[in-house]
Amino acid sequence: MRYLDDTKALLRNLIAFPTISTDSNLAMIEFLADRLTAVGARVDIHHDATGAKANLFATLGPDTDGGILLSGHSDVVPVADQDWSTDPFGMVEREGRLYGRGACDMKGFIAATVAMAPYYAERIRDRPLHFAFTHDEETGCLGAQSLAEVLRAQGIRPGVAIIGEPTSMRIIEGHKGCYEYSTHFTGLEGHGSGPDRGVNAVEYAVRYVSRLLELKEQLKTRAPKESRFDPPWTTINTGALIGGVAHNVIPGKARIDWEMRPVQNGDADFVKSDLHDFCAHTLLPAMRAVSPDANIVTDVIGEVDGLIPADDNEAKDILMELTGSNGADTVPFGTEAGIFQSLGMSVVVCGPGSIEQAHKPDEYVSLDQLGQCLTMLERLGGKLAA
Repeated sequence: MRYLDDTKALLRNLIAFPTISTDSNLAMIEFLADRLTAVGARVDIHHDATGAKANLFATLGPDTDGGILLSGHSDVVPVADQDWSTDPFGMVEREGRLYGRGACDMKGFIAATVAMAPYYAERIRDRPLHFAFTHDEETGCLGAQSLAEVLRAQGIRPGVAIIGEPTSMRIIEGHKGCYEYSTHFTGLEGHGSGPDRGVNAVEYAVRYVSRLLELKEQLKTRAPKESRFDPPWTTINTGALIGGVAHNVIPGKARIDWEMRPVQNGDADFVKSDLHDFCAHTLLPAMRAVSPDANIVTDVIGEVDGLIPADDNEAKDILMELTGSNGADTVPFGTEAGIFQSLGMSVVVCGPGSIEQAHKPDEYVSLDQLGQCLTMLERLGGKLAA
């Protein structure tokens, strides 16, 4: 298949960049910038406040509105404590699969789009094609949110966005939002033999988790009748409860990491309002009756709105034509798609690989899936030349 060898070579290079979200992605971004500049793209690199992370935004074709945006995130999840059978940052080809961290989530799509860039450069006429490669999608979609601010400020208005998250090349027109939080409890340490003289931060954190569990059940009754999601309601997950130092010490610190996946913005408001009142009127008065300095503080890690299915969706229409699909689906996992939708674009999620392989040891993308993606992208080039 045309472009498959170039895509495989590019993917090997991309996997070799260990762009775990806690680390820099600059080397990978600079590599991609060089490849796109070489085919005539206008490339802008936007660094974050630390200077260690960056987004890439590149354009082929005229400086006009209504272009098509191909988007992917450069960061990957950690490999620590995972039982890999091969080097996670050294791509291995075996039995029709390409193994490596990020192979499907989502460096396979990025490699495919950049491999196709010379083809696009030859065919673009009146409608621009944009590439957006972001940082920190896995930790709150921070890169896409900052890129959205740049696009607004510069008046760049693509009409269509294709987000290449792994969907097994299914067209996804909707997904839930992803709101992530860390709630910190400050109590008062003391000897375990005198629990009434201290404020046990872990115990108050447990009461907070109990409230989350109650809300989790209440949200099931709020599911919209027309909801197409599985499950159809907003979900809550408690990811971690951390606190305490020893059996006989009253813990003075605790932290809960938790998330919710709203199907409608009103659910997020409902949960946050309830938790605010619970802390203000129940937990904090009890804690501060013993220690006036006791406190509960919630840090927002990321609040990323979902992708709302739209009756009028040019992106879906284009992808249905390119792939031959006769419909579109929804998924429960989150992406950057809602951020681009908020800019006025019509958006779909469609990319090679399965979410079932993402974040796991021996992550892979199949050659068949990459081939389907390249066929879709090649047909897109035909539309750009029309």
